[in-house]
Amino acid sequence: MATASAPRPHLSPTLLSPKKKKSARLTLWPLVAATFFMVSGGTYGIEDIVHGAGYGRAILFLILTPLLWSLPTAFMIGELSSALPFEGGYYAWVRRAMGNFWGFQEAWLSLTASIFDMAIYPTLFVAYLTRLFPWFALNHRGLMVALAVVIICSLLNIAGVKVVSTTSLWLFFALSSPFLLVVLLSPLKFGALFHAVTTPTTSKVDLIGGLLICMWNYMGWDNASTIATEVERPQRTYPRAMLAAVTIVALSYIIPVAAVWMTHLPAGSWETGSWADIAGLLGGPALRIALVVGGMFSAFGMFNALVMSYSRLPLAMAQDGMLPSIFGKLNRRRAPWVAIIALAIGWAACLNLGFERLVTIDILIYGLSLALEFTALVVLRVREPRLRRPFRVPGGLFGAVAVGVAPVLLLGFDLVRSQSEQVAGMSSFAFGAIIIGAGVLAYVLKQVLKPTGWAIPQEQSAQ
Repeated sequence: MATASAPRPHLSPTLLSPKKKKSARLTLWPLVAATFFMVSGGTYGIEDIVHGAGYGRAILFLILTPLLWSLPTAFMIGELSSALPFEGGYYAWVRRAMGNFWGFQEAWLSLTASIFDMAIYPTLFVAYLTRLFPWFALNHRGLMVALAVVIICSLLNIAGVKVVSTTSLWLFFALSSPFLLVVLLSPLKFGALFHAVTTPTTSKVDLIGGLLICMWNYMGWDNASTIATEVERPQRTYPRAMLAAVTIVALSYIIPVAAVWMTHLPAGSWETGSWADIAGLLGGPALRIALVVGGMFSAFGMFNALVMSYSRLPLAMAQDGMLPSIFGKLNRRRAPWVAIIALAIGWAACLNLGFERLVTIDILIYGLSLALEFTALVVLRVREPRLRRPFRVPGGLFGAVAVGVAPVLLLGFDLVRSQSEQVAGMSSFAFGAIIIGAGVLAYVLKQVLKPTGWAIPQEQSAQ
């Protein structure tokens, strides 16, 4: 592929402006906290892994998945984000490596995956809320609560990136505290919960379903890359933040599950939201309430942080002339408010889909965008060997190729499951194929219909 065909990514006003205040940028630990919520949000959401796989295999999944799925992705992101810290992150990498068409497809896949991914977190918020107040499960009350989460988080993001990162840091400490108590109390109940009675489960998750939910709980590392121009010293900060976040996320999953295993609570008792019942058995009503509130914090924090990530894609695309300039509109706090509102409407439209179905579609579409990112890593190694890379995937070109093998192979499990999941009267695989094909059609239409003046000037700032 000729190097002349690959345009250089557009540098954002933030990257070019000397007036940007250092204090407004994210440093290491706020970035770790934001990444934590973009990927995990704590121990919540893994209950169905135990239900589908049992304790032993669940812990095995929780150990192997970060090694085979998360760590390779974190290495890839560490290299590309340190070499190319541009607005739009992974979209900018793919576009630079392989040109406009593939850059557009990367953004399309990521944004369409976000439609399903972002509907998961308000769903989890409601799942925990109804454990405390069953009244919200009646009629459309839960849907109204989920819609309120979308609206509030969108408003917080319009208020600016610093508000989101600070919120993420405090939410991390708030939701981690109840699980610390679960870990400390579980050894005191050694073997005591074998005959415990919890709320009857409705989960139908099997072994493959448990693995897919595990993959979903460990995915999203590239989401932090889209805010690179708002990170202090990104070449140094990103690799350190990725490795720290992988470690924290893995431990936040493995330790609580291993602790509860000691109580001999039956694996079949687990389902989404069951941490509340487990906490009640271990520490009484007070700990149960704390876990429920923590679950709500987790879902809220994840949605809040991901709004920040996904909204930068339309912004970067508008700056490159790949979308109408209206999506590049910024307010005084440099928040892309038009992009946030447009995406929020799409996220709200999928709030009624079920949890496992959302996960299956999300992984299918996201997985293809991730494969493009690993391809960009290799292509840039070949085409731009002299590109400054403060952090490199070890092993030379072979290492750059090998690091993407395991994550791509794991996607095969999602392809198997997507054949049986139904969406809109068709399999999830067929539904996903239609969405993927629509990205090619959208690019063709953009090329044909694109009016002049789509790109906003580089010097344009807040409007």
